[in-house]
Amino acid sequence: MRRAYRVLAYVIAAEVVVQAAAIAWMFSGLGKWIQDGGVLDKAVVEEQGGPLPFPELVGIIVHGINGQILIPLLALALLIVSFFARVPRGMAIAASLLGLIVLQVILGMTARGGMPISSLVHGANALLIFTVALMAANRAKAPSAAPHPATAADAQV
Repeated sequence: MRRAYRVLAYVIAAEVVVQAAAIAWMFSGLGKWIQDGGVLDKAVVEEQGGPLPFPELVGIIVHGINGQILIPLLALALLIVSFFARVPRGMAIAASLLGLIVLQVILGMTARGGMPISSLVHGANALLIFTVALMAANRAKAPSAAPHPATAADAQV
């Protein structure tokens, strides 16, 4: 279970990297599309059934699905595994990570819903999620097999 905990934590950290890459890809495509004369407004976003106005728009789709579905599910799985993994402070770290991810989803939704300033916190919180996920993975490494110092001293006598 310790290995499952570590793998899930690393996958969450990797998903944060995917999130950053996907949104950066989308914005670079948007910049090129606007530079070439394209306009992105509500009508373009809500258009159903037609081709995407620019291919990099897939980045926002990936960002949304990962951020609202996949990463929260991974964090929930990490929390469940933490009950059995016997990682020092593993449950607390997994619960904190899940809390940060719930906050991240809320910040993403409020940024879209009329509070764009929350995007600043959304970006900073992503770095916290990445850091806590790596910390969780690091805590789940197998305990070292080094002898206890008292045992080593006794062996020399």
